[in-house]
Amino acid sequence: MLITMLASGTRGDTQPYIALGIELKKLGLDVRISASESYRELVESYGFDYAPIRGDVTKIIESGVVKEADNPFKFFSSLKNDDLMDLMVDAQEDQHKACEGADAIVYHPGSTLGYFVAKEKGIPSILASPFPMVPTNEYPAIIFYDKIRLGKLSNKLTHLIFEKGFWKMANSGFKRYWKEKNGELPKGFTNPYPKQRTKNNPTIVSLSPSVFPVPKDWPNHVYSFGYWFIEDQSDYQPSQELHQFLNAGDAPIYVGFGSVGDKKRAKESTKMVLKALNGTGKRAIINAGGGMEQRQNTKDVFFVKSVPHEWLFPYMSAVVHHGGAGTTAASIRSGVPQVIIPFGNDQFAWGRRIKELGVGAKAIPRKELTAEKLADAIRFTQTASVQKKAKQLGKKVKSERGAKKAAELVLETIKNYQS
Repeated sequence: MLITMLASGTRGDTQPYIALGIELKKLGLDVRISASESYRELVESYGFDYAPIRGDVTKIIESGVVKEADNPFKFFSSLKNDDLMDLMVDAQEDQHKACEGADAIVYHPGSTLGYFVAKEKGIPSILASPFPMVPTNEYPAIIFYDKIRLGKLSNKLTHLIFEKGFWKMANSGFKRYWKEKNGELPKGFTNPYPKQRTKNNPTIVSLSPSVFPVPKDWPNHVYSFGYWFIEDQSDYQPSQELHQFLNAGDAPIYVGFGSVGDKKRAKESTKMVLKALNGTGKRAIINAGGGMEQRQNTKDVFFVKSVPHEWLFPYMSAVVHHGGAGTTAASIRSGVPQVIIPFGNDQFAWGRRIKELGVGAKAIPRKELTAEKLADAIRFTQTASVQKKAKQLGKKVKSERGAKKAAELVLETIKNYQS
């Protein structure tokens, strides 16, 4: 039995599907993952059948084609670009090819082709979202979460706006591809998200109910079991230099701004971070990938690239990062406090939620970041109450085993569909 999973976006978007795929394989299912060419090696390293999506997503984002959006309405226009549209059409073709022979399709909200291909083939589709994708009156939609609150009716309205806007973004490349291939759009071509709330076509959110409680007004067949983590990191072996650094003193601070941070500001950002760290007296590990400059290691600062967060973060005393959903989740699971420096999209929501949960400092928008503000935030994370709350939440999240439960639901969905 073959499951095709359509990932969409950066490493933070792709890695949860790998975690889910590992659990599906444990249940005896074959798994194919369609993801950007940037992540071929990552996907294949876990033994999956890899289906490429043309284009290196890291280089695409670094090129400036995709604009980071610091308010909800910029978010909906951030992908309007002719060059990007061509890439999106190519991606549709690649993902369609990846669905050949599948018995079920698991897809990211940005890969709505998965719903229509599953319907065409007569197989189940599972919407697998890294953020809440179902309207509720209990809290605002993710891109409105850090904005003014106006009550339950307003909360639900933000979800409807988000759902409609996200569908508009997701369907543009699909419509052009499908028309070019078939001459017309598929029958019943409407927003698929509301249709993914049935026994045969459920929605699963890769999110911890300890971080965002499951809303009482969510319909049946929408599930939030917990984050999807790659549980076993025993195969990872750090370099001897990193191992020695970790054991040479107090637990360091991690600083990293994601796989696609602003390379143009790398020198400035690194200088600012080092100044802040100097003001706290803390040792640090700096991710020299997105938005941070590679420099010579010192006795107090060690530069890394591509170290698994799930392995590294438990050794830290705090994590400073951009607020990507995946990095936020890994930080929470590790039981260490956070400082989020958001610069676009859903990052502001995670920044606010971390503060609300008491497991981190108040977020500092990238435009407002200074060495002094960062130093103050780091010092806040070292207080006993914040450290205690972060550790308690980490234990809860770690015990949830969200990927395992999601995989069991996928298998149950397929069996129900075939019976």
